Amino acid sequence: MNFRKLVLVVAFFPVFLCAQETIKKDIIQNDSIKTVTLNTVLITGKRNTDPVLTTVKTELEKKVVQPKNVADLFTDLNGFSLIKRGNYAIDPSFRASQYEQLNIQFDGGTKAMHACPNRMDPVTTHVVPEDIERIEVIKGPYTVRYGATFGGIVNLVTQPPMRLDNGLHGNVSTGYETNGNALVSSIKLHQVAEKYDITANAGYRDFGNYEDGDETEIPSSFRSLDYGLRVGYNLSDSQRIQAHWRQSYGRDVLHAGLPMDTEEDNSSILSLDYKLSDLKGFVKEVNAKAYYSFVDHIMANSRRPSFMMTEAVSTIDATTAGGKLELKMKPTEKWILYGGIDALLIARDGGRTRVVKRNMMGDLLPQPMVFQDKIWQDSYVNDFGLFAENKYAVSDKTMLTAGMRYDVVVSDIKDPEADFQQLYANLEQREEHNVSATISMKHKLSANKTLEVAYGRGVRSANMIERYINHFSVGQDPFEYVGNPNLDAEVNNQFEIGIKGRKRFDKGINALHYAISGYYARYENYIVAVVDPTLDRKFMPNAQPQEVKRFINLDKANKTGFEAEATIDFASHFNFSSALSYVYTRNQDLDEALPLTPPFTTRFGLGFEKEKFWASLDYTITSKQDEIATSLREQETPGYEVLDLRFGFKPVKDVNIGLAVLNVFNETYNNHLNFSFVNQADFTRAPINDPGTNFSIFVKYDF
Repeated sequence: MNFRKLVLVVAFFPVFLCAQETIKKDIIQNDSIKTVTLNTVLITGKRNTDPVLTTVKTELEKKVVQPKNVADLFTDLNGFSLIKRGNYAIDPSFRASQYEQLNIQFDGGTKAMHACPNRMDPVTTHVVPEDIERIEVIKGPYTVRYGATFGGIVNLVTQPPMRLDNGLHGNVSTGYETNGNALVSSIKLHQVAEKYDITANAGYRDFGNYEDGDETEIPSSFRSLDYGLRVGYNLSDSQRIQAHWRQSYGRDVLHAGLPMDTEEDNSSILSLDYKLSDLKGFVKEVNAKAYYSFVDHIMANSRRPSFMMTEAVSTIDATTAGGKLELKMKPTEKWILYGGIDALLIARDGGRTRVVKRNMMGDLLPQPMVFQDKIWQDSYVNDFGLFAENKYAVSDKTMLTAGMRYDVVVSDIKDPEADFQQLYANLEQREEHNVSATISMKHKLSANKTLEVAYGRGVRSANMIERYINHFSVGQDPFEYVGNPNLDAEVNNQFEIGIKGRKRFDKGINALHYAISGYYARYENYIVAVVDPTLDRKFMPNAQPQEVKRFINLDKANKTGFEAEATIDFASHFNFSSALSYVYTRNQDLDEALPLTPPFTTRFGLGFEKEKFWASLDYTITSKQDEIATSLREQETPGYEVLDLRFGFKPVKDVNIGLAVLNVFNETYNNHLNFSFVNQADFTRAPINDPGTNFSIFVKYDF
């Protein structure tokens, strides 16, 4: 907790000192107040100065089917895949990077880490999907301003109230899906005034078990309740402060691909933002952020076959805290310099209570045996960063960006199990010193065509699972895993080149928008779990497999791939789009692919849009995946094709109605990244199938 207090003091004390001096000199010149926009977005629509090789997804309302959580919003975003353990615990994967390899954040820096070691509660479950206005993606380690970044940055931007007129605004929405009898409802209210704005939102979800294309029921039901409150106040025409509070509650969540189910998952997130802009002199802008999140998680096996032998309940918690102070400076008219400090502090604790009721022969014990297992062993991993990033206009057509950051990572385990202490006799606080860097260039080949070239060195220290997990099954396979507190940090040396642009036509075709990029990444110290013959299975000693895996570093790993997309606007109201994404990975030390490598994916879309009516037909072709990680017992996945139909209309002003038919031909399929059934009464260890045909209706009223 001392670290967290230090972050808050460091982040805000200099800002308020600076603010006081600036108010005296520059601000109190008139009584008029204007809205100050916080730096919650990374991509501002300025083609020359925005981060290189970025993508933005908006118009999320037109998905019609309400997402189960925020991860579902990535379904048709090029280059992304979804890692599914059921219908709730869904993680996005980008270019075969996932989990902590992706820097996922909200509103330019807020984070909330999962408590469950099996990721029953990933970061995407802690925010209301209806509150997300846009998704921004930086495709690699091509900026140093938003924390340590290995495989890319995903920024989930919530809807700001600044663009609304003064007064009360809001919307109410509800949706229903036939496959699983899923019901979704939400409400959002905005009160906007000259000096302040207040936003409140709430959402409720009740999803049942869905059926795949063969009408097999998949255990995947859940209920969740989310709400949030955001208050912003304009201290002056150049100064704004904002507080955002959100809570999320998950109940009775079934995880088809995990050994236990979620009884309760409760998360709370508080973030504070401050901005001081329009300064005179060398420093032009000051931005500060501080946040704190707490997740408590209860999981049990009471609905599983293993309950007859052993009753297990885990109660665990995770805290995430952090902050950022950044200065925007302008040494010359062509030169912008960003510099600052940031921090990310993660701590977890909790344990599992096992009540063994039967012996290995299945006979009832005269007296149940009770065991206490430490899951996180009261551990923490804290990252303190210092960064600087330059943007220099070499000419009217060329922008050069270069940046560097230095991270000090402090980690420790405060309550180790006896066997973990014996395995690593010299357990003590550890410090790591990581250096990241990037250099990129944007060059306008013409008025509507841009060439982008980038190199980034992204560094990721091992996460808490990789350091401190102790004989728990946390992977896709049934092995017990053991952490390694001495792991070196992973390094991603990524090179990329891309071209994007648009072309307008006089007749027939109105416009062509296109983008293509290719990349190559070489990894150092790649972290992977392999069988360690010196370790013996700890829990259920007669179960298979008998081997135990330990996390280690490997040196020879790489990936290469490309994304391409194009959209043609024609006949005034029609558009046709196509998108391709492919990634090839290789772990040369083990002579196999890297885990969770998605297959080649092709998307086609035909759309029609007018003021009061729109429709889209989306066809996705997913190829066979035979490049697999055999050490993780991955299986080859056959290809499949899915057709989705969506359309919406406005019957009256401020009312939107959407209808959809997903998986029109009732295809039975599973994506390569889906987990397999675990500890389920009626299923063998086979990959989880995705939903069959699903009809939905969605209604939204704005006021």
